[in-house]
Amino acid sequence: MVKLVAVTACIAGIAHTYMAAENLKKWAKKENVEIKVETQGAMGLEDRLKQSEIDQADVLIFAVDTTVQESNRFKDKKILKVGTSEVVKDGKAAIDNTIKMAG
Repeated sequence: MVKLVAVTACIAGIAHTYMAAENLKKWAKKENVEIKVETQGAMGLEDRLKQSEIDQADVLIFAVDTTVQESNRFKDKKILKVGTSEVVKDGKAAIDNTIKMAG
């Protein structure tokens, strides 16, 4: 099974951050992919990814419209970077692309 971790963050840190996170979770479940999602929104860093989860992930999704906080945690990982609105509109494409990247 493919293991993914994701970070979602929009400029305002409100709607798109959380809608993108939910859409990634929904499509990951449909595609039988394990995913953990960290949101970096108006409430700060929520559902913070553990370093072990990051290390074990095959691919990382940055569904962001702003700078990722503490991005040094993700060095040396395969990263798919997309905007939050893209993931809100088509979360399946993001999940499918990461599955391809995982090989």
